[in-house]
Amino acid sequence: MATCEHAAAAGGQAAPSQFEENNLSEAKRVIAVLSGKGGVGKSLVTGALAIELARRGHTVGILDADITGPSIPKMLGMSGRRAHGLGKLLLPEISTTGIKVMSSNLLLEHETDPVLWRGPVIAGAIKQFWSDTSWGPIDYLLVDMPPGTGDVALTVFQSLPVDGIVVVTSPQDLVSMIVAKAVNMAEKMHVPILGLIENMSYVACPDCGKKIEVFGPSKLDAVADEYGLKVLGRLPIDPTLALACDAGALEEALPQDFLPDALAACEAVPAHEGADEADAAAGAEG
Repeated sequence: MATCEHAAAAGGQAAPSQFEENNLSEAKRVIAVLSGKGGVGKSLVTGALAIELARRGHTVGILDADITGPSIPKMLGMSGRRAHGLGKLLLPEISTTGIKVMSSNLLLEHETDPVLWRGPVIAGAIKQFWSDTSWGPIDYLLVDMPPGTGDVALTVFQSLPVDGIVVVTSPQDLVSMIVAKAVNMAEKMHVPILGLIENMSYVACPDCGKKIEVFGPSKLDAVADEYGLKVLGRLPIDPTLALACDAGALEEALPQDFLPDALAACEAVPAHEGADEADAAAGAEG
């Protein structure tokens, strides 16, 4: 692995090598969901993609890398649940529809406890969620990233075999800068961007159905063209989904065929080399 310029600036240390996957885990595809800033609905998109992939018959896990602000367990109805161990490995919690989840909230005594950890400890948690968790064979591991492009994002992209990135934005003036940050990081880490999803794109009038652009006209198409990226979807402001997330009922409330273009982009990502051959061999033995 090449030396990371940020690590070099901090003291000339080489970038960390990839974390090892344990022999009870096999993630065939790893897709990170990233935003350049907080509050744009990144966790909603992560949860929605996981639910839709599971509906299509894929086995799915979510590694919640937003260590200090985790929200995946709550939206998938896991409030109050705790991860357990199997020997030296952690076991992810499993949602109603079979989505496996590992998150810092599943390790805390109370889900409202603050996570007062420094960078190296947070990086260690990412390693634990990858190397020390028994994910089993899964078709997709979605990584719900923290906001921005800081230490945790660097750790994920340098240490996990990320196959693609979905970037979540909002229709505000900052969108170009947000996308630029994500594009620059993806280029430095040599990870392809699958495309852009704009959340809070509009609100639909309950009487006539007209789309009202609360934050002004969307700049998504222009930004996508500027960086040669695909637009994978636009999501409205939907109070029903917000309430479902708060109630832990996103799996039940999410409409069918949600974000179809984003789903197609995820399904187009090839499995890691050897994964399909291993599946074929296991099927033949069975």
